[in-house]
Amino acid sequence: MAELGVMMMMLKDQVAEQGMFAVLQRIKDMNINAVEVSQIPMSEENTADLERAIAELGMTVGALSVALKPGPTATGDNLEEHFDKIVSDCRRLGTTYVRIGMLPLAAMSSKAACESWAAECEAAAQRLAAEGITLCYHNHHVDLAQFDGERIFDIVRRVAPSVGFEVDLHWVQRGGMAPLDMLEQYTGVCRIIHVKDFRVKPLPQEAIDALDAGDRVTFDRMFKDIVEFAEVGQGNMNWPALLPAAEKAGADFFFIEQDDTYGRDPFDCIADSRAYLASIGY
Repeated sequence: MAELGVMMMMLKDQVAEQGMFAVLQRIKDMNINAVEVSQIPMSEENTADLERAIAELGMTVGALSVALKPGPTATGDNLEEHFDKIVSDCRRLGTTYVRIGMLPLAAMSSKAACESWAAECEAAAQRLAAEGITLCYHNHHVDLAQFDGERIFDIVRRVAPSVGFEVDLHWVQRGGMAPLDMLEQYTGVCRIIHVKDFRVKPLPQEAIDALDAGDRVTFDRMFKDIVEFAEVGQGNMNWPALLPAAEKAGADFFFIEQDDTYGRDPFDCIADSRAYLASIGY
């Protein structure tokens, strides 16, 4: 069974305020034993706290977030400038996956740009593989865009066969592809899964009032803006079918993630997601 964890991007403010180890203790107390580190500096202090959590709490650091090179979508260490540090961090923490959190904006603009970026990823992935580390990349809805009938996903798979996928099932759904179809078609390269739900909220009264007042622009904006990130089990995703399919597709980790908690304490959101996942056997 894939190991269940949490994407620590959700808790970056808490780490900054309370310290890494205190946050990891709270995660462990929710019966979650693995984490993926993103948008949190891999400073010596934070890395030492992760080591301590592995030794004292039995935590697993499933993946670290990296960028291919510096740029506007890069957060934290990048493989161009910090390769040796990234390898050292992985060895210290027993981590065998690093992940690129977002396709660079320039690589979204054309098929040639995407192919060029994917070729760079392939070179980086081969270099990491020699160190026993697998490079993955994480999708958003834009990765379902097509150039000449070929999805960005498919371009990356074709040009960079050494790169694994961190499949975010919410963004697959938002990109217009059935998540079960994605998992079936990408069996063998789905290494990590982001588990977050897709909620459609009720149409707010303000939208109806705007339409009644003749303000079609405001109504249209609010009507289109009713999709939310949701706690697992509080949206419309079919998790009892999706999670076994993800395991069949080769996933080693399921990371709970919610990009926006809409004012709720993220620990409460994680606890709700954890409780639901326990209720369906995870």
